This record gives sequence, C-alpha cells and structure tokens, in this order.
Amino acid sequence: MTTTDTSSTTNTVPAALALDGITVRYGTVTALDDVSLTLARGRVCGLVGTNGSGKSTLFKTVMGIVRPSAGRVRIAGAEPAAARRTASVAYVPQSEAVDWDFPIVVREVVMTGRYGHQGTMRRPRPADHDAVADALDRVQMTEFANRQIGQLSGGQRKRVFVARAIAQGAPLLLLDEPFAGVDKSTEFALTAVIRSLADAGHTVLVATHDLAGLDRLCDEAALLQRRLLVHDTPAEVLRPENLARAFGVDPLAVDPLAGDAAATLSKREAW
Repeated sequence: MTTTDTSSTTNTVPAALALDGITVRYGTVTALDDVSLTLARGRVCGLVGTNGSGKSTLFKTVMGIVRPSAGRVRIAGAEPAAARRTASVAYVPQSEAVDWDFPIVVREVVMTGRYGHQGTMRRPRPADHDAVADALDRVQMTEFANRQIGQLSGGQRKRVFVARAIAQGAPLLLLDEPFAGVDKSTEFALTAVIRSLADAGHTVLVATHDLAGLDRLCDEAALLQRRLLVHDTPAEVLRPENLARAFGVDPLAVDPLAGDAAATLSKREAW
C-alpha cells in the first residue's frame, strides 16, 4: 500500500486525507518526522504506536491545532482551517476539557456538533434536531438524552462525544483512543458505529492500542514511531518484525495471529 501519493485517490476526487512530508518539532524534540499518508474515502485506518510515538500530535496537526515545521495537510483537498470552517472534519480527543458539573444535558452536548451548520445565533433547525437524534441512536444513548453530562459513566461520556462528531456530519473523523477506559459493551458498540460510518462513505482515522481487534475494526493500519513505519493491511502491520520495529520487542515473543500481541506488549509496558 502506497503512502507517498498524497494528491488524490483518483484523477478527479481528492483524497479524504493527504499528509505530505509532515514534520513537527517541539523545540529540540521531533514529534513527527517526514510523515506522508493518504486515506481514501469510506475507509477505517487504525493508527498504532507506543505512547510518545506522535499519534496525538498527528491528529492535532491534521486539525491545524499544531503547525508543522515542514510538509502539507489536505482534507478533501482543503487546508485544515478551511475544512474546519465547513465542518468537513470532526475530532474526538483522548479526553475532553469539560466541567462535568456544568448544567448541560447530553443532547445539548451533541448539538454543539451542529454549530458549524447553524447561523451566528446558533438556533437549531429541524435538520439539526434530526442529526442529534440519529447520532444518539447510533451510539445507543437516546434514553440518556436529558441526562446531565456529569452523571454519566466514562464509557457513556465517550459515546456522547463520538455522537457529537457524528452529528457534525463530517466526511473525515479523527478518533484518538476512543476505547481507552471503556467497558467491552461500549467498545463493541463503538466498533459497530465506526464500521457503519465507513459503509456510509465516511473516512475514520482511529488511534487504538487494541491490536487483537485491529482486523475487526480497520480496513488498513498505519504504524507510527515518529516516522511512518508501515501503512498496509492490519495483518501486514501486525507482522512480528513490524511490531518489533515500533515497540522494541523480540518478534519471536509476539504472536499477533494468536491474539497475544496486545497482551505481550502491555506486559512490557510498551504503551
């Protein structure tokens, strides 16, 4: 799978996401080094790597929160700032800066995902209410629509913020560790939601440490260790020699096909 053609997926349709030679430095520390990655529409790509490998920096660079030292980002052919203005990209970070005691209910949180579609007065229209209702239904949170956000469990909160991204209607979704700290039922529910979004034509870039579930979740995967080491099928990324390059483990001790890769790496505190 190529990682160098960042212009388009065809001659006429721009790639959902194209990174070309992205380098990001924080002072003397290089967080990303010459990363090029192209994602087509309607695909789920898993982003895999250790803590400190640059996954969160990559997301923030795509969003335009972090400015690269070199390279170019294009979202459906547009620069990040333009993509944000047109609500073409949605981002769910690892943790949300939220006052959990603030008196806001679930449906109001999800409605904030519609702000890009509303006027300056931010008055919801029928289409906005429909989008919020559909998003809550997708993540199985309809019955909690009027629940104050701070009264939810960690897994329920994660579902709400994924619903907010869905309600935005963005063709590109960035999910940074959506399964961290959630129960298995939430993990399975979010996996089904992500797959349904891809089936509907959305592109999803999702950071995950669940190597055992990578093939079930993703069409392709990118292995990051400041540089892009491999961008290919989940099976290829999970080859022991590739994991050894990223995680610094003995490839003979990792058997991803037996589902032991994540457990082995967790024991060695690779995350």
